[in-house]
Amino acid sequence: MSLNYTKKTLDHFRNPKNIGELKKADATAIIGNMICGDQLSFSIKVKDNIIEDIKFLSFGCASNIATASVMTEIVKGMTLDKAKKFDWNKIVFKLGGLPKQKIHCSVLAVEGLKKVIAEYEAKHKDVKKTEDRKNKNTKLK
Repeated sequence: MSLNYTKKTLDHFRNPKNIGELKKADATAIIGNMICGDQLSFSIKVKDNIIEDIKFLSFGCASNIATASVMTEIVKGMTLDKAKKFDWNKIVFKLGGLPKQKIHCSVLAVEGLKKVIAEYEAKHKDVKKTEDRKNKNTKLK
């Protein structure tokens, strides 16, 4: 079966951006798809509620690698709140489309992003509560 990939998808597959693992990451998460066997691992660094850096490792197909690559490029520098609302359609659009049978790769990438953010927030609950209190007090003044 031959799949028609865009030049942009092939470029992100052959030359993935943000591939690897972050040393001293603020959070990590692994996600996989039991049906196709693809797996992604994400690590993030967060500063002032902004994704300062994000990296991924992939065990999967060309679409798996390309979707994670382009997504990490888009979300780097994004606030956590905005990243939590990230839509997989943005990945497909940025790549110029994906074959129908490979759309699930963009969904998996976004699920991995949301999972690593949830891991970060779970690890830094106390910090977030303190920040929320400070913000509330600032608004009251």
